[in-house]
Amino acid sequence: MIKITADSTCDLSPNLLEELDITLMPLHVLIDEDDYRDGVNISPKEIFEFVGEQGKTCTTAAVNTFEYETFFAQHAPSHEAVIHICLGSDFSSCYQNAKTAALNFDNVFVIDSSNLSTGSGHVVYEAALMAKDNVKPEEICQRLEAIIPKVDASFVIDKMDYLRKGGRCSGIEAFGATLLKIKPSIEVVDGKMKVGKKYRGNFHRCLENYVKDRLENNENIDKSRIFITHSHCSPDTVENVKELIRQFADFEEMIETTAGCTVSTHCGPNTLGILYKRIK
Repeated sequence: MIKITADSTCDLSPNLLEELDITLMPLHVLIDEDDYRDGVNISPKEIFEFVGEQGKTCTTAAVNTFEYETFFAQHAPSHEAVIHICLGSDFSSCYQNAKTAALNFDNVFVIDSSNLSTGSGHVVYEAALMAKDNVKPEEICQRLEAIIPKVDASFVIDKMDYLRKGGRCSGIEAFGATLLKIKPSIEVVDGKMKVGKKYRGNFHRCLENYVKDRLENNENIDKSRIFITHSHCSPDTVENVKELIRQFADFEEMIETTAGCTVSTHCGPNTLGILYKRIK
C-alpha cells in the first residue's frame, strides 16, 4: 500500500483528505513571537483577526529536516512507499528539507510540486488516485513530473495590505493600488510567483474579467477538474464564479476549497483563484 502525504499548503479540504487517505505535514505560522502549526492550532480566520484587527505580524516558516524525519518515520514502516508532495521549492525550503530527511528511508519519495495552494493540490490529488489504483511508486513519481508543468495556478487579490505587511510589495505600491482600485492577479509560472494582469474596479467585476481571461476561447484546458480556492470570500461571490466557469468550460469536477494559513497569511481575506490543468 502506498501512502500519499503533502505539505499543508496544498489546501485540499478535510473531506478530500479523508476520502483519499492523504496526511498533511503542517507548516509553521509565526504570529509575533508565537509559533503555530497550519490548520492544527490556528486557522485563516484567526490570522485575519491577529493581523487585521490586532495589527500583529504574521509570517510562515518551513518544516525543518528533523520534523520531516519524524513524520516519515510514522508512515514509512507500515507502507510499501511514502510519496510526499512539497510546496514549490522556489517558495520555501520545505522541499530541500524533506529531500534531506528522505535520505534516511529506502521507500520515501519527495516531489517538488513547483506550485502552491491547490496548484500543489492537483498534484497531490493525482498521486492519491494513482495510489488507489495500485500504480507502482516509481511510475507515480514519473507521471507526477509530467503533470506538474501543466498545472495552471492563479489568484486575484482584493487588497494588498497583507502583501505589504509580508514585504512582498511596498507601501507606495499598496497605497496606489488601493487608490486606483487595482486588484492584481498572481500567477505561478515555471515554479515562481509573478504579478499577472491588474484588474480595476470592485472585486466582483474584477473576478468576472479574471475568469473570462483564463477560460474564454482557451483550447488548452484539461476539463477533468478545476479548483476554486479562496480565503473566506462570500458564498455569493463564490457562486457567481462557479456560474461564470460553467459559461466558458464544462469541467467534470468543480471543487471549492478554502485557502489555508499560508495563502491567507500572504494574500489576506477576499483572495480567490481558479486552478486547473492544461492539456499541454
